[in-house]
Amino acid sequence: MSAEWLRWVRRGGPGERPGASQEPGPRSPSPAPAPCYRRPKFLRGGGGGEESPRGRRAVRGTGPERPLPWGSGYAEVINAEKSEFNEDQATCCQISIRRRELGLEEDKEWLILCSTQFLTGYYWALFDGHGGPSAAVIASNYLHYCIKQKLEEVAGAITEARPPIDPQFVEEKHIRVEDMVVGALENAFQECDEVIGQEMEATGQTGGCTALAALYLQGKLYVANAGDSRAILVLKDTITERQRLQLFSSPNSWTGEFTRFEFPRRLKGDDVGQKVLYRDYFMEGWGYKLVEKADLKYPLVHGHGKQARLLGTLAVSRGLGDHQLKVIDTNIEVKPFLSCIPKVNVFDFALHDIKENDVLIMATDGLWDILCNKEVAHMARSFLAENRTDPHRFSELAKCLVRRARGKKIGHQWMLDDSREASYDDISVFVVPLHNRDEDC
Repeated sequence: MSAEWLRWVRRGGPGERPGASQEPGPRSPSPAPAPCYRRPKFLRGGGGGEESPRGRRAVRGTGPERPLPWGSGYAEVINAEKSEFNEDQATCCQISIRRRELGLEEDKEWLILCSTQFLTGYYWALFDGHGGPSAAVIASNYLHYCIKQKLEEVAGAITEARPPIDPQFVEEKHIRVEDMVVGALENAFQECDEVIGQEMEATGQTGGCTALAALYLQGKLYVANAGDSRAILVLKDTITERQRLQLFSSPNSWTGEFTRFEFPRRLKGDDVGQKVLYRDYFMEGWGYKLVEKADLKYPLVHGHGKQARLLGTLAVSRGLGDHQLKVIDTNIEVKPFLSCIPKVNVFDFALHDIKENDVLIMATDGLWDILCNKEVAHMARSFLAENRTDPHRFSELAKCLVRRARGKKIGHQWMLDDSREASYDDISVFVVPLHNRDEDC
């Protein structure tokens, strides 16, 4: 992390003119100002909003005056007064990757586009903040730079027929180009997490965020997820999600305060000696065990579905930030149990016959807590088929999905058309058309 970047983000990032003057005088020893809160840059000045309904939960989205790469669509809505700010953030941009040897001084300009560019990728990302918007703001400003930097470090390995470093080992271990890209994404998430920790400490802020990023590079789509946001590919078939909470710390890191086992319910003293269902940290399935006194400790994962909590505190076991977070009523830090390394899935376009209506849908949990994969896929297929001639249909689909999950305000409640409770959370959605991709990347 460079000091120049920290100064840049504290000034509010690209929202401020590069040559803006600074007030003279010594710096105050008090904490640095928190990162500047704002909505995504590509929404500024756009006309993609709607008339604000009662409760002021207007859906905002991209319009024709500021098109996104590939004609992608984006829409968002703020929560129902759960917090002062919309804690979701979004980024969408082109990333130019140049060969850069390790140890060379970093470029002072960001995401340089020039005639010497080496590779070009496309990037979409969503960040869902908790405990405040700051971590999501930092991640939205910085993760794509981390990805650019890490890809430049392995540029030779992902472009040359014979890798320049350890070629024999690469051949013996069958290391593919996509393995190098996945490694770069994992390292980028880790570096971004470190930056968030330093920045939050410097500014006296707390909180964290989930991160969902999609990178298109060399004919493949890499979807990296750390948290409970989700991406689905709407093709001829469906893609299922991984379990909501997974444990990443080793048993040696668990303190005497917790049991590593997951049980269907919180155990009590009367359960000692009884047979109950359980699952160990490495298990996908379930088994039976006799309850011991040690099993009465607080479980690392407690609850199910939307109510599942890590250490009774966080609803996710992957994410960025939360360096200062402690388990409720204890001095135990949550961070050792929270992984910043994303789960990365790779989609190879060469193995699929991409159709005109095939899309990637990325959304924060405000959408997925209300709509399941099949409902979203059905809405997407129906909407796109009915609006085949609309050049802005992907933006309109994003707004349609957000409106569906937001529902309508009836009295003091937000309700769906079928009388179920709607989402009270922030909702952010990208719709990325796969048929419009740039073949040269």
